[in-house]
Amino acid sequence: MRLSASVHHYSGSEALANNSNIFGGYDCMAQQEIEMILTRQLASYLAIPIFLVDPDGNLLYCNELAERVLGGVLDEITDLPMSRWSTMFRQHDEQGNLIPPEELPLVTAVRTRKPASRTFLIDGMDGVRRQIHVVGLPLIGQADRFLGAVGFFWEMGE
Repeated sequence: MRLSASVHHYSGSEALANNSNIFGGYDCMAQQEIEMILTRQLASYLAIPIFLVDPDGNLLYCNELAERVLGGVLDEITDLPMSRWSTMFRQHDEQGNLIPPEELPLVTAVRTRKPASRTFLIDGMDGVRRQIHVVGLPLIGQADRFLGAVGFFWEMGE
């Protein structure tokens, strides 16, 4: 989900004084750890399709490049639970076998707190079949705090 089309550059004190977040727009990151806020800001600047989820797997952020790979706009979806985003696309292996949600790299990263990657096919929200590679990385903060996970996507047909 895109929080806004442009990033507003506020200092932390300005954001607090204005009762807003440092990103402008919808404030779904307001109660997140600082590492997650910074990861979201980094994701907004990278030219890599990215999903960012909280420790329960709820979608916090999906950049525009990820929306293109997934074939649809997710900017109006807030706190999409893992049970929903992990089943939005028919994902299957090259033999046509359906891949259960628990075997998706980002789900694996959330549940096991270990990195995972996989290449597979999806039927995007636009009905287009794409071969993608996904890397799911758990985000572990200081004092071994589990913060959530990030998923990086590549469309293999490019």
